[in-house]
Amino acid sequence: MLRRAAILVLGALAAPLLAGCGHPYVVDPAPYSADPDCARVMLAVPDVVGGLDKRGTTSQATQAWGDEFEIVARCGVEPPGPTTEQCISVSTPAADVDWLVREEDDAWVAVTFGLSPALELTIPQARADEAVGEVLAELSPSAALAPSNGLECS
Repeated sequence: MLRRAAILVLGALAAPLLAGCGHPYVVDPAPYSADPDCARVMLAVPDVVGGLDKRGTTSQATQAWGDEFEIVARCGVEPPGPTTEQCISVSTPAADVDWLVREEDDAWVAVTFGLSPALELTIPQARADEAVGEVLAELSPSAALAPSNGLECS
């Protein structure tokens, strides 16, 4: 009887802790996610981006932040070649990184330009257009760990 009571008490104490464990966010891996440089980039991403906490994902070289309208990073997307797409240079004390930014459905998609492997960020527009610059600045130091391929914003 005492053993059963102890198990019930332990179960009741553990329930709130386990309730906080969410399911990993499903993210398709990028084609070059196994590139060893992606490991360096992804290990350096911050725990908090755009005020959102990091959460688990289902694929290698991916990361998500937030529980609703998630910000998603995928390392190992095809590095873009020369382009006329909108290119934004983001300078932080830790790194200078160029990003190609495009609007796609209900999200902003940004891909590092001039780095290989490339890092792709998907930022839902529900997070506000102003969040794009903040998120790019927060992730630029991590993205800069990928080797340069010689391209840059003009």
